[in-house]
Amino acid sequence: MHTLLVATNPDPGSLTHHVLGGLGAALGPTSVEVADLSSERFDPRFTPADRRAYREGRDYPPDIVREHQRLERATDLVLIFPVYWWSMPALLKGWIDRVFVNGWAFEHSPASGLRPKLQTLTTHLLPIAGDSAGTYERHGYEEALRTQIEHGIIDYCGSRRGATAFIHESEQPSAEATTRSVDHAVRIISGAILAPSARV
Repeated sequence: MHTLLVATNPDPGSLTHHVLGGLGAALGPTSVEVADLSSERFDPRFTPADRRAYREGRDYPPDIVREHQRLERATDLVLIFPVYWWSMPALLKGWIDRVFVNGWAFEHSPASGLRPKLQTLTTHLLPIAGDSAGTYERHGYEEALRTQIEHGIIDYCGSRRGATAFIHESEQPSAEATTRSVDHAVRIISGAILAPSARV
């Protein structure tokens, strides 16, 4: 078992990083690797070199090869991110755009159609949202976010769906309430990783 925790927030004192540390501690002695995309200065821009590699399904840029190697070591992937405009931050989206590419995450051709390639990976989501669960349900924001990531990315690449645990009202004035929300989400994700029977 090897878990890759991918976090995106430019503020090292953010709730995102607090959650990242809490989840790493909860996973305990299991093998955990952290990809802090902001501190690592990952470049999310999709370049002409990325486009060529995407079309050909090979010859990926060196920084993408390194990301592939990290993911190939992982049995579980956890995306930890603040929700920006009801979706993921641009840095995380750029990471997915550049890393989950044709020839590695999936293969697609007019002749054979789609062949997903990430069947050995289980992907979990830990979105950190400013609004309440009621707001997300009332406007369909949670369903929309789940559809675009769980179905549009995870299912498309053949990864198994793990747990999704939202932290709502992340900027509420009560530190105790925030702590309870974080602890609850960390328990859900760590439980799904440490107890494979909990996976969906």
